[in-house]
Amino acid sequence: MKTLKELEQRLLELDNEIKETQKRLPAHSVKQPVMMDLLALEDEYDDVMKRIKKME
Repeated sequence: MKTLKELEQRLLELDNEIKETQKRLPAHSVKQPVMMDLLALEDEYDDVMKRIKKME
């Protein structure tokens, strides 16, 4: 089980990774692999948020 501090750190990392992935999305004709990466990161972000709220 990760500590609250570790989860909060992972949340910051995920936030940065999501922003970087969004920058890779083209304005037109979104590439499926990039979109899949973004969705996976957002899912993990949501999971970490739930775990943090559960610990508080």
